Amino acid sequence: MAKALIVYATRTGETEQIGNLIAEGIRFSGHEADAVKVTDIKKEDNLKGYDAVVFGSPTYHGDMVQGMKTLLFMAEKAELEGKVGGAFGAFGWSGEAPDRIFDTMKNIYKMNMVSAPLRLKSANLGGGIKMAQDYGREIAEKLA
Repeated sequence: MAKALIVYATRTGETEQIGNLIAEGIRFSGHEADAVKVTDIKKEDNLKGYDAVVFGSPTYHGDMVQGMKTLLFMAEKAELEGKVGGAFGAFGWSGEAPDRIFDTMKNIYKMNMVSAPLRLKSANLGGGIKMAQDYGREIAEKLA
């Protein structure tokens, strides 16, 4: 059984909800998943011991929130190369944060990324719950 870590930054709770649903999708597939707030990751060692790492941040004024930026710099030292990865986030208007996180994970960390980042306005709109759970299942498929 593989183990995944979902780390999220959140302002209103939307990105947290999406992260928890992604974790559910991973668990539905028979793997372990921990969903934690970005503020709970204090050092790069907190990112070790996982087969998959997924980062999420809302888009705020066209960018990810500061806590996720700080985590991305820390994660450069966490030896994530080759691990399964994904990125997600909630947004109101533009939704750039998940793309920027995804590109960093793919091109800087050299992770084995899922097909694309997940962007949702809300988990409660337009099938968002299923989309987030399916994203977790996609991550789990890469773990198999």
